[in-house]
Amino acid sequence: MKRYVEHVMNMPVSLALRGRHTDDRRARAAWAAVMADLRAADRVFSTYRPDSHISRLNRGELTPAECPPEVTQVLALGHEAEHDSDGAFSIHRPGPDGHRTLDPSGVVKGWAADRAARHLRALPDTDYCLNTGGDLICRTLDPHTRPWHIGIEHPHNPQAVIAVVPIHDGAVATSGATHRGNHITDARTGRTPTAIASVTVVGATLTHTDIDATAAYANGPKATAWLRTRPIHAALLVWQNGTTTLIPEPSA
Repeated sequence: MKRYVEHVMNMPVSLALRGRHTDDRRARAAWAAVMADLRAADRVFSTYRPDSHISRLNRGELTPAECPPEVTQVLALGHEAEHDSDGAFSIHRPGPDGHRTLDPSGVVKGWAADRAARHLRALPDTDYCLNTGGDLICRTLDPHTRPWHIGIEHPHNPQAVIAVVPIHDGAVATSGATHRGNHITDARTGRTPTAIASVTVVGATLTHTDIDATAAYANGPKATAWLRTRPIHAALLVWQNGTTTLIPEPSA
């Protein structure tokens, strides 16, 4: 097994490869292509870069039609997520002047990672686990071989693991306040949920898994009921009082 690590989009990005191509020319080229895709996404979508298309769109210097086509795609995903979450998730946030500012960060990370992972899928006979800021995309070609084992961090003790999830092919995303503080709010109220500590969702793609984890967290005490309506594989909710909820519930 070979591991690669870099930093982009204000987050650490790491890759584990096992199989036929791990430390050869094709593996290194695929890793370089992944990072190039993520850097390209940062140039378009970063809200910290004044020259990004999103920043220029917010300043009124561009229209959506004048932006790269991926902007329209990401904005459509954001509007869909807002509708599906009954407004708890939003790609807009209050600006310093009180006006709503476009911020698709809650969509971009998962979407960009899914797009970048196409370079890894092209590696013959090679399994991969791509970690973008703690959210992961995993693949094992042989469903009978050992899966990737993903540790879920305990939100009350970042040095501890609260669960381990085996993944053959899919994505894992966690939303919470442990590392970035109260950065997730219910877009309908502007308030940070207080009852919930973290939400981990397992699904088919990181784009939708990450959105669902964020939207569930934003839903606070209604997170469990909302997640049961979503086409996910599984979810683990950790509450501030230390109790947990698993979806689907374990069989008796």
